[in-house]
Amino acid sequence: MTYPEFKATLTHPTPPTSVHELLIALWYDANEDWEKAHEIAQSNEGSKKYDQLHAYLHRKEGDNWNAKYWYTRAKSTVFVGSLAQEWEMLVKEFLTL
Repeated sequence: MTYPEFKATLTHPTPPTSVHELLIALWYDANEDWEKAHEIAQSNEGSKKYDQLHAYLHRKEGDNWNAKYWYTRAKSTVFVGSLAQEWEMLVKEFLTL
């Protein structure tokens, strides 16, 4: 799946089934279901990609302290762009999984 194809699924009533669950989390996030996205992030804590997702979600939530904690756990720097830019970066990265 490409990035434009994934973005096109955002208007569907359910997430695509043929993608990694990290992308499903970002689908839920884009469709205003932060809780479902967060559940997926929590499902594999300690895994770099899941911790990156977790950091993004807490940054989006406005909990910067918690976001920094998860960026550190993911061994990542705090993202300095917009939330939309981080979402796009994560989607593109997770499409390679």
